[in-house]
Amino acid sequence: MTTSLSPRTHGIDAAPSSALGPIPFARLVRVEWAKATDTRAARWLLALVALSTAGVMLVPVLAPTSFDQTYASYLGVAAVGVAILLPVVAILLLTGEWSQRSVMTTFTQEPRRIRVLNAKLVVSMVLGGGGAVFGGVVTAAGLGLASASGRALEANLTVGAITGYMLFVLLNVLAGVALGALLQSSATAIAACFALPAAFALLGTASTLVSDWIDMNTTWNWVLENDWAGHVPQISFSIVFWVGVPLAAGFVRTTRRDVT
Repeated sequence: MTTSLSPRTHGIDAAPSSALGPIPFARLVRVEWAKATDTRAARWLLALVALSTAGVMLVPVLAPTSFDQTYASYLGVAAVGVAILLPVVAILLLTGEWSQRSVMTTFTQEPRRIRVLNAKLVVSMVLGGGGAVFGGVVTAAGLGLASASGRALEANLTVGAITGYMLFVLLNVLAGVALGALLQSSATAIAACFALPAAFALLGTASTLVSDWIDMNTTWNWVLENDWAGHVPQISFSIVFWVGVPLAAGFVRTTRRDVT
């Protein structure tokens, strides 16, 4: 006679141990955060973001005649410094798994790919917010150096200027996310991140339509400068062009692409 050792609860067979619940979204975010920050390459890249931001900030400090000596101007310089390399970090977060062929493991552990993509998007936004805060700290340091040299600076920061600064940094990071999701190749996406804005800026010199509606150097500078009056349609179209369309296409491509 054999005895069943199967666990029972109030006369009902317990669920098999393999019937696990979904991975909590917070855990997915923590994993993606580790991928973005806990590797040697990621740390070097983040260090370069910090160094480039600090280096750019020295320009208005050391060459005061080349820049408006105002708080908002210094904050704008910090925004450009942060936006040079931080989008590359976001790109690598989206493309790294395809390049390193770890995507099969990721999507095996979490087959619902859209949740993984959302976790990467959240981490990218956290990185963007952190970069914006760091840029603010660098701006304060630059203003302190300028004031210590006896220079008079106009304290013209407003809530709108700070909001425009934050949006500018986040938009640049989102553009990197969109390119990474769409192209799924680190080298191609990084090259496109620098080449496409330059190409459209060049086209913008010959076409007002391109300059005012597509060229992010124009439309997103309006965001940075808090110059929304009369520019909302152009800014909105530019955001859709650089972020909305490629990000949506990238999400569709990722959810449908075969993993080999």
